Amino acid sequence: MSEHTPLIQQYLDIKARHPEALLFFRVGDFYEMFFDDAAEGSRLLGLTLTSRNNGGRGNVPLAGIPVKAVDEYLPRLLRSGRRVAICEQVEDAAEADGLVRREVVETITPGTVLEDGLLTADRNNFIVVLAGHDPVGVATADLSTGEFELWSVQAGELADQLARLEPAELVVAEGEERGAPAGPWAVSRLAAWRFEPAMADEALRDQFGVAGTEGFGFRAEDEPHLAAAAGALVAYLREVRPAGVEHLRPPRVERAGRYMHLDEMTRRNLELVSPLRSEGGGTLLEVLDRTRTAMGGRLLRRRVLHPLLDLDGIHCRQAGVAELVEADDRRRALRSALAEVRDLERLAAKIATARAAPRELLALVGSLDVLPAVVAGLEGTSSAVLRDLAAGFDPLDDVADAIRRAIDPEAPATLKDGGVIRRGFSEELDALRDTRDHAVDFIADLQARERERTGISSLKVGYNKVFGYYLEVTRTHLDRVPDDYHRKQTLTNAERYFTPELKEWEEKVVGAEEAIASLESELYGEVRAALAEEVGRLQAAADRVARTDVLASLAEVAVREGYVRPEVDDGYRLEIRGGRHPVVERMMAREAFIPNDVVLDRGTRVMVLTGPNMSGKSTVLRQVGLIALLAQIGAYVPADRARIGLCDRIFTRVGASDNLVRGQSTFMVEMTETATILNGATDRSLVLLDEIGRGTSTYDGVSIAWAVTEYIHDVVEARTIFATHYHELVELADRLEGVGAFNVAVRETGDDIVFLRRVEPGGSDRSYGVHVGRLAGLPAPVVERAAEVLRVLEGGESGAGTRLASLVNEGRPQLSLFEPEAAAGEVPAVDEEDGPEEGSGPRVSAVDVLQRLTDLDPNRTTPLEALQALTELRRLAGLEEPRAADAPPRRPLPGGEP
Repeated sequence: MSEHTPLIQQYLDIKARHPEALLFFRVGDFYEMFFDDAAEGSRLLGLTLTSRNNGGRGNVPLAGIPVKAVDEYLPRLLRSGRRVAICEQVEDAAEADGLVRREVVETITPGTVLEDGLLTADRNNFIVVLAGHDPVGVATADLSTGEFELWSVQAGELADQLARLEPAELVVAEGEERGAPAGPWAVSRLAAWRFEPAMADEALRDQFGVAGTEGFGFRAEDEPHLAAAAGALVAYLREVRPAGVEHLRPPRVERAGRYMHLDEMTRRNLELVSPLRSEGGGTLLEVLDRTRTAMGGRLLRRRVLHPLLDLDGIHCRQAGVAELVEADDRRRALRSALAEVRDLERLAAKIATARAAPRELLALVGSLDVLPAVVAGLEGTSSAVLRDLAAGFDPLDDVADAIRRAIDPEAPATLKDGGVIRRGFSEELDALRDTRDHAVDFIADLQARERERTGISSLKVGYNKVFGYYLEVTRTHLDRVPDDYHRKQTLTNAERYFTPELKEWEEKVVGAEEAIASLESELYGEVRAALAEEVGRLQAAADRVARTDVLASLAEVAVREGYVRPEVDDGYRLEIRGGRHPVVERMMAREAFIPNDVVLDRGTRVMVLTGPNMSGKSTVLRQVGLIALLAQIGAYVPADRARIGLCDRIFTRVGASDNLVRGQSTFMVEMTETATILNGATDRSLVLLDEIGRGTSTYDGVSIAWAVTEYIHDVVEARTIFATHYHELVELADRLEGVGAFNVAVRETGDDIVFLRRVEPGGSDRSYGVHVGRLAGLPAPVVERAAEVLRVLEGGESGAGTRLASLVNEGRPQLSLFEPEAAAGEVPAVDEEDGPEEGSGPRVSAVDVLQRLTDLDPNRTTPLEALQALTELRRLAGLEEPRAADAPPRRPLPGGEP
């Protein structure tokens, strides 16, 4: 068997070193994939699968994409969780001795993206490395901004921390992939020895030039899980993107106790950054985000997901927002200047990784030019946070001047287009350009001279990339062509020529162009390298711009929406006067939103809130949670007045639809989520419960809700709002001193109701379900019959079964099922020979039927079984025709007879 062709053998050798990546193998103007990569790439990217000759080995599968279209295809591969190894030709084909040398220059993974087309401006693109088991070291970095953070997280809280970070990629030690937390991120592996303390410590010291980790805020000996995660992250980044880590900032250690705990349920139910409904809807972030820069938008998102527990930090932020709220002119000037600032963080990363294009450097100049205006907007402020921002602001004038001196203000988008370096920056480059321009001018003048010499008025000098410069003569004038013209190209209607003189000057032009391109590339590289030395300063400026932008954004929202500065302390009391839901209020007319008061303190730490559906109970719950969260990120809040005692955690339990697809019943989801709250809440937590026990029978539901309320009151002592339909829970307000009963007011007007959306003291003894059904558009006969049933059930003292039986019989003579004698248990005799009397259904005891209903278990009955049971009961009641003798047998009723 003959060997592979040299090209395919080269591919296989390189692929063997990158087995987990799709290998983009550069061949001319295409990236090509072979063998299994070709099949997978074809499937994922919708490419045509073809083949390439492989000598005696036969053809091999082939798929490819144009090099210029790589940014179009890469996102699709990264979204599917794949990594891509970019293999470039690293020598000129004209100078190669045989096969062109190729090397993998970088590996792009979902978490190591640097390209603009693969990033989202207002979101970080984090890669996370996990090390240790309990606690877990969580190292996170965003290569596009240079951010690097370390978290020490308890194993039970890891899933929630990852969900807050929203990483694009998760890296674990080889062999631990199966135990990696599940989520919408790609999972990659790294050799286990990279996580060894000694290796990790060496990687950190080498990357940041330090003697130990103490300068980062931790001791490797005391917290080896942090050192392992950090060192492994550095090692992984160096492996996949060797030229992309120089701008990585020293790691900042974040302690979990510094931030409010927000689990997945709470983030989802409060709609902090994503709406509950897939079809859209408002979020808190959308309300707050009036930032003018990409850096500010990313920082605001992080703050919304990480409310502070540090009172000094909260008060510091509040003071900055307050000063900008009160100074309209200052705020407007600041925001106007900030609007001109580009994404400095990502521009700095591009400079550090030699990816910044000429126009991006010009954009950087434009951004740096407005920094003095930002500084001016901060000068003279009195709050500590704004004074600190102003005092440490580096305007980077020298960096802007350096770019201005080097880069032509009309520079093209890419270096290869030429004309990037400004005249006057390099004497050598200017001389080459003069030579080229003189030669071009000479050639242009040649056309006039040759027309005069030959008498051919239509003669013209032209140029193309294949044939270079030429003299073109139409066929009608070929008889006038001089002897010193040498044919270069034949066209249908003309001939193209060159002369020795034209050839000489063409060589001068081409030589000058090549020299210019080479020198300009060299000079541009030197400029970028010089700027790379200033990346740390650029990152520091970007950080100050982002913090200024967030404070100005929160101030702008406070002014526009009429928010107030809350009082935040370490007390227990949570008091909100005239509170409003920030998202709902934004989506409706301001005057239509009804504000409410809520007070939770030691005297009333559990608030039982009753009221019908659609009355606004859930809105009240969510707005209290959002106001507490806003207060602890340092923002103003939608209220007339607010006092918030620090909340260490916010828990919510609202709905269970998301977990049904995981195979859990609605009731199991309710109980699991409730258990999480009861086991995790403290007396400093805020607990928001919206209906517990709906997924089981009424008695079970009331019992569980009652017990949960007692447990929260007696044991947990968390500030709690419990919205419920179980009016029985109102009695707890008389039994437990820390429970208060409240209701969302409703006004009855005849058969209709008006939702007042106002929280009032006292419980509600009605659910108004029938009224809500009418508002929802139920057919009139259904509403009328439901009202009739409700009156009977609410009016009698006898058991439910007897009351329901009398109701069904009343006014419905065709139902012999519940006639008085049937209700007493008597079944009229039926002649076995003749069968039932024509036109009548079977005479069945109501007690028997009610017993069959009792035997049914709703939690264990499938929809099909329920339908069959209902059909059987209708048949017994005479509402269904008896089945024919040859009809298929009915399935037994669940828990009953056939």
